[in-house]
Amino acid sequence: MIPKEIFKKIRRIEIRTRKLVNDLFSGEYHATFKGQGMEFEEVREYSPGDDIRLIDWNVTARTGYPYVKKFKEERELTVILLVDVSSSGRFGTHERYKEELAAELCALLAFSAIKNNDKVGLIIFTDKIEMYIPPQKGKGHVLRLIREILFFSPEHTKTDIAGALEFFNKVTKRKSVVFLISDFLSEDFFTPIRIANRKHDMIAVKISDPRELSFDNYGLIELEDAETGEVMVLDTSSLAFRNEFAMQAQDMVDGLQKEFKTIDLDFIHIRTDKPYTGPLVQFFKMRGKRH
Repeated sequence: MIPKEIFKKIRRIEIRTRKLVNDLFSGEYHATFKGQGMEFEEVREYSPGDDIRLIDWNVTARTGYPYVKKFKEERELTVILLVDVSSSGRFGTHERYKEELAAELCALLAFSAIKNNDKVGLIIFTDKIEMYIPPQKGKGHVLRLIREILFFSPEHTKTDIAGALEFFNKVTKRKSVVFLISDFLSEDFFTPIRIANRKHDMIAVKISDPRELSFDNYGLIELEDAETGEVMVLDTSSLAFRNEFAMQAQDMVDGLQKEFKTIDLDFIHIRTDKPYTGPLVQFFKMRGKRH
């Protein structure tokens, strides 16, 4: 039985993301992620301006009037949401936790996919594979994915992106569009992500909280690493510390983006304290221009 609080969250996310899909993202998604090719649909009478290379000469010979072949895009794609649910996702100093933003992003992408007749699957991971839901279609399926991301209680706390990618490469044989959603607080994942990106269309989505990027002056504060349990005492009254922290955090983001660029992998950085529509629209438009 789903608790009322979780059910209300799912419903709010559904309403918000479906509106965004209908108003904005469905067309952007369709234009960005093309089908696998074109398939024959029917023939119709030739109209002035039609490409003469599309004339069906057999039908034209039988009828005595020119007919052209009509094709449609082989639309069905497979979209995989590869979602990090390690303990660092249960962190948030603004309106929501990182894991809540991840769930909303997954809902937006999943609803965009099924509106375009694509399948959606989900892999939830920490430093092990916590859950795998094979790709399917339908609103009910999407609502299940959202529920699992919000309601799922992982067994482990740490992050192993490399292990998640190795599992994905084993279970996914068909070329897929893959959104890897994480804060990327992990190590040694560039080789497996490079391997996955050779066959699949990988998009890395980093989710950050503003306190992971910079500090205001709070004086002495005590922080606990959610994944390791390590406790640290920080002196945020020090301007030198705050500047150094912000510089290192930005270097990490820039380093990720640079590494991904070398393997032609798209990167989206989304923050819990800012609307995610801007970075997503920018991504879709840039992808649309390239493809």
